[in-house]
Amino acid sequence: SPARTSKRLAISAAWALTACTQIPSGRVVAIQLSTPLLVEDRMPLRLRLVNLNKEFPMVDVGVQAPNDGVLAQDFVRFAVESGVLRFGEFKTKAGRMSPYFFNAGLFDDGAKLGRLAEFYAKALLASGIEFDMIFGPAYMGIPLAATVAVELARLGRNVPFAYNRKEAKDHGEGGTLVGAPLKGRVLIVDDVMSAGTAARESIALIKAAGATPHAVAIALDRQEKATENGVDVEHSAVQYVRNQLGMQVCAIAKLADLLLYLSQNGGVEMRVHHERVFAYRQKYGVTEG
Repeated sequence: SPARTSKRLAISAAWALTACTQIPSGRVVAIQLSTPLLVEDRMPLRLRLVNLNKEFPMVDVGVQAPNDGVLAQDFVRFAVESGVLRFGEFKTKAGRMSPYFFNAGLFDDGAKLGRLAEFYAKALLASGIEFDMIFGPAYMGIPLAATVAVELARLGRNVPFAYNRKEAKDHGEGGTLVGAPLKGRVLIVDDVMSAGTAARESIALIKAAGATPHAVAIALDRQEKATENGVDVEHSAVQYVRNQLGMQVCAIAKLADLLLYLSQNGGVEMRVHHERVFAYRQKYGVTEG
C-alpha cells in the first residue's frame, strides 16, 4: 500500500553508509586465479551502516565466502605440474625417508615465480592476517619477499619489504639487512618450515631491529613432528611457532591438501603415491587442533 511504501522509504532514508571496505575471501580469491577480474571485483565488500533513527542500533553487514580449499588444491596441482612437488624417496633434514619432496627452488623462471607469488598474496589476503611489512630470510625468502610484495601491491596492498644477508657487508652501508627499515608488525615469508630454525633466526633479527615478529607465511605445511636433539616431539614446527612463540602462520597448502589431491586425481600411480604419503602421515603426522 502507499502507506507501507512511504513508511519503508522513511526508514530506509534514516540509514547512512559510513564505511565500505573489501573483505578477503578464500573462495573468491581461488576462483580469480583462473578468471582474473579487476581488483575491485575480486573481493566482497563489508558495509557499515548507521541508522540515524535512534530507535535502531548501528549494524555491521558483511558477506564473506568460506575458504573451501580451492586455492590449496590449485596450488598443489601447480606444484606437481611444475615438478616442484615430487614423489619417490627423499631424506629429510630430520633423517626420515619421505615419499614426497617440495623443492621451492624449482620455481625457477619468471612465470612460475610470478604464479607462486599470486598464491602467497591471495592466501595472505584470505587469512586476514595484518602486517606492516615483509621480511625474507636468506636465501629462499629473498625472492619470495620481493615477488610477494610486488603481487600484493598489484592487488592494492602496498607494503615495504626487507631481507638479510648471510654474511655482513663490510663496505657501503654495511650490515646484514637490506631494504626497508624493520619496523612495526613484520611478516616473515619462507618456503617451508621444517625445524623452525630459520624462523627463530629471523625473529631474533627482527627483535634486534626493534620491530615485532608478527606472522609467518609458508607455501607448504608438512604437518609432521619436529625433532629436538634428534628426538621426535609431538608438535610440528608450525605448531611451535604458533603456540609457543605466539605468531600467526599462513600456509598456502598443507599435507592434508596434498593427500586430498592424490585421492581425487585417479590413476594407479597417484593411488600408490597416496598410500605412501598417507602411511608417512600416519607415522610422523601431528594432531591438529
